[in-house]
Amino acid sequence: MNKLKILTVCGVGSGTSLILRMTVEDILSENGIKAEVSACDAGTAVSEPCDLILTSKEIAKIIRRDDVPVVIIDNFINKNEISGKLMPFIK
Repeated sequence: MNKLKILTVCGVGSGTSLILRMTVEDILSENGIKAEVSACDAGTAVSEPCDLILTSKEIAKIIRRDDVPVVIIDNFINKNEISGKLMPFIK
């Protein structure tokens, strides 16, 4: 089985997407799930192969991918929100 690949996305791929990536990695680790989690910008997320994308509502409008679930996160530092929206796509 291939390793799950998750993208965390913000406008430039070096700020809030990194914070989101770290939180996602913590959640996955706590649940014993191995996955590759990468932070990137919206332009990269449009074509990067992956299994799941987490981003803001504004960036989701730019990405517009039909081949991958795009999960909208309202608060990138709220671990409960991120876990609640992430885990249904993982299990």
